[in-house]
Amino acid sequence: MDYPYLSDKEKQFISKSIGINKRRIAPDGITASDLCFEAAQKLVSELAWSKDEINILVFVSQTPDYITPNTASVLQHRLGISQQCLAFDVNLGCSAYPYGLSIVAGLLQNMKGGKGLLLVGDKSSQLVSEEDKSAALLFSDAGSATALEYDDQAPNMWFDLCTDGSGAESLMVKGGAGRHPFHSASLDKTEESPGIIRSELNLILKGLDIFKFSVLKVPPSIRNILEAASVSKENVDYFVFHQANQLINKTISKKLGIDSDKVPQTLGSFGNSSSASIPVTLSSELHTTLSRGKHRLILAGFGVGLSWGTAIIETDSLADIPLIEL
Repeated sequence: MDYPYLSDKEKQFISKSIGINKRRIAPDGITASDLCFEAAQKLVSELAWSKDEINILVFVSQTPDYITPNTASVLQHRLGISQQCLAFDVNLGCSAYPYGLSIVAGLLQNMKGGKGLLLVGDKSSQLVSEEDKSAALLFSDAGSATALEYDDQAPNMWFDLCTDGSGAESLMVKGGAGRHPFHSASLDKTEESPGIIRSELNLILKGLDIFKFSVLKVPPSIRNILEAASVSKENVDYFVFHQANQLINKTISKKLGIDSDKVPQTLGSFGNSSSASIPVTLSSELHTTLSRGKHRLILAGFGVGLSWGTAIIETDSLADIPLIEL
């Protein structure tokens, strides 16, 4: 990793302990919604869906196109989806995918035969100061699209969705919104501590707090949902975790006694792609496997909020669509 603000020793730590060797950064002018748009176009085409059939569009992101209007409305128009479609944004990051699945699946319960698109993505690179050694080489940009269709014969989805706002400042951009509006000094950078230089529009990351939170909260959530669904961990084909930190995911796996072969990783190749890290992992590592027969998955996202969400889903011959790189 060629990065002037880090020593060779610090770069080795990021590679060995955190597990990140490469990242994907979207160029200027490309937003999270652009990445989701490309994914949605490809997915809808592969499924041969008529865009007039899509009843729901939910966009989950921390980096929308505008403060207002919501980005989901913009995407509804860009994608050519019928006006008979509810569309809204959700502001979530690391736990976004399980939360988003629960929202769209819940809405479809009231739309027998309905179809929905869950678009999840972030351009996290625009939030991070290059001079902040705590965060600069961690985050990637990515967008995803997931299609859901109501089927009264489908197995239940199970969700465990939780929040602890007392830890909100562990991952936060303080400036630019209602509490601390943009002002003349918003872009001024200050040195918070050696090697941590950022403005109030940059992301604050307290890595140790996130580590402690993740390894404390995620294992019980997974145990709870397994018990609620009457499923043993041996009967889960894959555990797909948010890709924040290799050590976090290894610690969670060890606490649960999960075989590493069941825990796919994409940190090395893609870094932490925030809200999109779970679908990126599904698409990059499992797209062919999941296209062949039935599989039971546990999906676990955790971080900003602080929030965490776990889902048990069962898939049956998903569309085999590999990762798209723009």
